[in-house]
Amino acid sequence: MGTVLSRRRLLGVLGVGAGATALAACGASGTQKTGAGANGTASTESTTSANSNSLTEMNTETAGPYPGDGSNGPDVLDETGIERRDLKNSVDGNGSVEGVPMTLTMRLVDISNDNQPLVGAAVYVWHCNAEGEYSMYSNGVTDQTWLRGVQVTDDDGAVTFDSIVPGCYDGRWPHIHFEVFPDLDAITDATNAVLTSQLVIPEEVGNKVYADARYAGSAENLARVSLDTDMVFSDGWDQQTPSVIGSAESGYTFTIKVPVDPTTKSSPAEDGAPKPPDGQGRQGGPAQPPPEGSGPSAPPNMS
Repeated sequence: MGTVLSRRRLLGVLGVGAGATALAACGASGTQKTGAGANGTASTESTTSANSNSLTEMNTETAGPYPGDGSNGPDVLDETGIERRDLKNSVDGNGSVEGVPMTLTMRLVDISNDNQPLVGAAVYVWHCNAEGEYSMYSNGVTDQTWLRGVQVTDDDGAVTFDSIVPGCYDGRWPHIHFEVFPDLDAITDATNAVLTSQLVIPEEVGNKVYADARYAGSAENLARVSLDTDMVFSDGWDQQTPSVIGSAESGYTFTIKVPVDPTTKSSPAEDGAPKPPDGQGRQGGPAQPPPEGSGPSAPPNMS
């Protein structure tokens, strides 16, 4: 499957330094194997056709209109307790969400340093709930901060979050947002992010999870979208698709490698759709009721 490389995806060939650049031709960046076992357990493996020493930075993507990092309204990153693994409750404990359990492990690789683990970086993750709502922004949950949290990468460059599989709202492929900062102190300013991107929820996971009554409308919304036409993932999604094990009954474990160049700052605004004027949400957004039968509301900008 062909992909279009982001303007910030630099080749980390044999430890290319921050001052060097390389050209990469458009083409297949990897292959993806999906399937299900006899017991219905999903299994997804992403393999790259490139040598392990030839990594490109993960695509920079829009943070969308609901980042909660201070760049568009409220800022959860200033709150005590935001550094946490379990995202299912609000930071202050005043609310929680339900859904199919999901554990997400991200392993960050520093392509400017011979593809070594990126140690000490702060990773901020956020996504919608089973109903397609974003805490801090969606109607009725502006006082909530669930499904948002920060972890600092360990000696293996890894962070792990415990959450739920996000729902699918109208107009977007189901996804997880994240930002990478140089360190924990840097999260106080969203412009310090060195990578802003999104992760794909694999289709076979959505097909299983969205049969759950807590995800009302998500199955119908998923049937109306595709990765090929999604406003974010249509330029290629192999590198943004995690490996998955588990089931809708027991929960899922997502694992993904995230190549990062920490010597450059992220500029996601150039890659994403423009944010609509205040109060002018798209169909299904908080500014207007969702279309009949559409299920979870689609936030304005649907990103």
